[in-house]
Order: sequence, then C-alpha cells, then structure tokens
Amino acid sequence: MTPSRRFVLLLLTLGMVAGTALFVGRYPRPVWLPPQALREDPLAAQLVWNLRLPRLIAALLLGAALSASGFTLQMLFRNPLVEPGFLGVSQGAAFGAALSILYISRSALGIQTAAMLCALAGLALTHFLARRLRYSGWILRMVLAGIAVSALFSAGIGMLKYLADPLTQLPEITFWLLGGLWSTRWQNLLLILPLTLVSLTVLFLARWRLNVLALEEETAFSLGAAPGRERLVLLLASVGATSAVVSLAGTVGWVGLVVPHIARQFFGANARHALPSSLLLGGLFVLICDTLARTLSSGEIPLGILTSLFGAAGFLLLMVRRKIEVER
Repeated sequence: MTPSRRFVLLLLTLGMVAGTALFVGRYPRPVWLPPQALREDPLAAQLVWNLRLPRLIAALLLGAALSASGFTLQMLFRNPLVEPGFLGVSQGAAFGAALSILYISRSALGIQTAAMLCALAGLALTHFLARRLRYSGWILRMVLAGIAVSALFSAGIGMLKYLADPLTQLPEITFWLLGGLWSTRWQNLLLILPLTLVSLTVLFLARWRLNVLALEEETAFSLGAAPGRERLVLLLASVGATSAVVSLAGTVGWVGLVVPHIARQFFGANARHALPSSLLLGGLFVLICDTLARTLSSGEIPLGILTSLFGAAGFLLLMVRRKIEVER
C-alpha cells in the first residue's frame, strides 16, 4: 500500500474514532449515548456540544502538537530519544501551573496562562544558556542546557509542593501534573487555538525541509539551506505548539516520543510523509486514551497515566520487534 493510501486510511480511521468518541460516555447511560438523545434530552445535548466536543478537539490538538513536535525535534537534534519536553518546556509549564495555584490564581484560565508563559520562559532560558556555553556544537549545547533547565524547574516544583497546603493546594498541583483534559471548555480551548494552529501549520509547510536540516551543518548549507535560521524557526514552532497544549492538559508523557517512531514504521523516514502521519497518529492516540480515561471508571483516570502506560508498552514492542544489527 502506498503512503498516500495509508494516509487516507488513517484519516478515515481518525474521523470514525472521533465520531464515536463524541457519543461515548457515562451519561445518560453507561458507554453509549444514542444520537437521537440530542433531540430528546437537552442536558445530553448540552453535554455533547459544550463538554465533549471541545474536549475532543483539545485531545486531537494535544496529540497532534506533541507528536509533530517530537518528530521535528528528533530530526533537528538527530536523536530518536528526544521529545517535546526536552528543552525545559514541560517542566516550565508545570512550574508555572504550580506557581499560579499557590500565589496567583486557581482558575483554569489563570493556571493555563501561567503555564504557557513559564513554558516559553523555559525555552528562552535554555537558548540563553546554550549560547553561553563553550562546549562542542550547538545541538549538544542545547541538549545540555535543556537538561539543566528541566532540573531547575523540577527543583522549583518540588519546593512549591513543599510550601503548598496539603489539604487544598497540594492535591490540585499533583492532579494537574498527572495530566488531563477534564477542565477543557470552549473558553480555554480558544485561548490555545491560535498559537497551536499557527505552529502546526509552520511545521506542516516546512516538513520537506526537515530532510535537509537533519543532515550535517556543512551538508545542509551546501544544499542551499540556512541551517541556523531555519532550525530556529522550526524549534520555536515546536515549542510554541507544545507549550500551548501542555498549558491546557498538564504533563502528558510519551506521546511525542513513541508516536514518531510508529509513524516511521508505517510511512518511512521521509518527513514529507512521516510528519503528517505523526499529526494524525498522535491525535488518534490521545483521543483513544482520553476516551478511555473518562469512561473506564466513575472517577476519571488522569490522561498522563494512560498515555504513559500505552506509550511505554508500544515503545517496548517496537524495540523488541525491530531487528537491530550491531557493528563491531
């Protein structure tokens, strides 16, 4: 089957899963909401259009942004183990959310705004430190700076959790760090929509340049690319999309790491095909996990737990089934 046919099949599968997820839940009856109930039950219609639909769109955006950003960063850094939180973005967002819960605002909008600002601050700090380092090449300096910034924000989160009220603030911080879309409404979805869509559009339109930018600096320059400037644009787009969705959903792991590997398995390493497929596969993966999170039990399971569970299992399966040859 050609990549284009696989892409169409994946798109149809995503559409069917999204249509099904809209009517899956625990009200007014377990598992399935008949479509005719939208006309007969005003509360059911309110539930679908004002709660499930924005949450469904948020799940698609979350998966698409994390997987596309993960694929882009893996190619830019030429490292298959890089993921969107690699540059201090996820830890920065978590620190901003905890800071808002303790000292600024406990509203969804306040937490989301603080998380997004601190996520972007994490990237800025990583870039600043990388420019000051005098060790090896630019890619390695960014990696080292990202590790250091993530550790700093993690320490800050630990301090804020220590200072939090154990009866009110600490449970809220802990639950946010587990990840989830339970607070998604049209208001906070529209807040992240512009940045997410612009960033994903940049990544999609520049996907054919990733094949060149993944080469060595001198090789990419000889092929007519401006490696430094173009990599910075794609890096900003990746981090912009990640910071926006993480500010809404909290820390959701493994999506940006494992989905790009699955996309390469089915669509090849060419970014022209693999990046769009990562977008769709990421949206499909998070949508399925989120649907399970809100339907498996009466109390909602944090989304980050399910993505880590299925993502780690899928990653292990890929590693076990892949034939690895070692040169001595």
